[in-house]
Amino acid sequence: MSRSTATGDISASAVFADYRQELNVAPQILVGLSGGLDSTVLLSLLCEVIAPEKITAVHINHGLSANADHWQQHSAEFCQSLGVRLHAESVAVLEVGGGLESAARDARYLVFEKLMVEEGILLLGHHADDQVETVLYRLMRGSGPKGLAGIPLTRPLGSGKLLRPLLSWPKASLQFWAAEKQLRWIEDESNQQEQFDRNYLRHRVVPALAERWPDYIQGITRSAQHSLEADQLAESVAWTDLEGLDVRPERAGLSLSLEHFNQLEPLRQRNLLRYWPSFYMLAPLSQNLVEETLNSVISAREDSGPRVVRGNIQLCRYRDRLYLLNLSGRPKVADDVCLHWHSDELLVLPDGTQLSAERVRGGGLRVDDVSALSLRFRQGGERCQPAGRDRSNSLKKLLQEYALEPWWRERIPLFYIDEQLVAVGDLWVCQGWQCGADEEGLKITWETNSL
Repeated sequence: MSRSTATGDISASAVFADYRQELNVAPQILVGLSGGLDSTVLLSLLCEVIAPEKITAVHINHGLSANADHWQQHSAEFCQSLGVRLHAESVAVLEVGGGLESAARDARYLVFEKLMVEEGILLLGHHADDQVETVLYRLMRGSGPKGLAGIPLTRPLGSGKLLRPLLSWPKASLQFWAAEKQLRWIEDESNQQEQFDRNYLRHRVVPALAERWPDYIQGITRSAQHSLEADQLAESVAWTDLEGLDVRPERAGLSLSLEHFNQLEPLRQRNLLRYWPSFYMLAPLSQNLVEETLNSVISAREDSGPRVVRGNIQLCRYRDRLYLLNLSGRPKVADDVCLHWHSDELLVLPDGTQLSAERVRGGGLRVDDVSALSLRFRQGGERCQPAGRDRSNSLKKLLQEYALEPWWRERIPLFYIDEQLVAVGDLWVCQGWQCGADEEGLKITWETNSL
């Protein structure tokens, strides 16, 4: 922390020294404005280095306080005094599992992402005291290096990026500036309620730390930086290890070789599992989920159908491969569904998978009348004879033989002409329906968006 940030000598030129050029060329500058001290000071400072007409303040009315409409009116008057546009939006906060604070945050960020344009910038007023509270809070939750790195200075958000230019400045610096400029701001009464963990840390724990260790902000900030570097190193190691695991694309995700994975030492196995989802813009796995994957998926009997589910991802094992899949929200298709597909258009099936087709010569499905082609799903008891085989077999055994993963076997599309099964997904064409060398056939592709 520099001398100026430690003594409270804050200035717009110092706060935005590293961001002036980026802000000057940004097609959009948004500022999250709650009306509290942090966002009020941020917007006031920004207007000293950027023309106010280029700035849009965003106020989110959560409706959680009796004073919410007053806070919105205050924000509107403040923006008017600066010559800044204001976008005010009311949101419905639905508390689901993670608590009210988390739900309100999620609602805010949905609005921010919706408003962002390509290469736009959103500025938020988090400061060094917020960083301290975040690190302490995550420490109490048993977080690893990624969590203990605290609040990131910047990260992608929607089509643009999020920036926190006050993150290295303590709250005392903001209070000093606000008093000097005679700014007015609102106080959220919920900030005094100590049943919230962060408020308890702010009012009970941090004052005790400050009394014993006056430079606690600098110490915790350094630890957060060390944790960030440790996280970056661990992520780099995971990426290097992943390159040797024969990763390949799959329907709805990817898979890696368990034979190669099992050659890694246990520490690197855990590290790789933790970071693997994050390489595809998904949240890293927690320690509990890493252990569950190792013990309940990788080490379990294959015929037990082991899997770990977390939000919108699943980790499953089939044969000698571990799968990372996005199967959430894909309902099983009803048995009695019958669809007609003319094959010249992309068809999105009820479970989100897609069918496409192209005309090829010397291969594919022989279809004289495309309108006669119908599409159904497994009901049980189906049999067929793949082209080139000398006998028919049950569809159940054939899907196993063709190594279709178990989670797709009830979803694979079956193609019929005049009540006769003529093709199974994009796995095979049935005997008698394959094209000859000089014939034009239909090559079917059944897929879903990969991670």
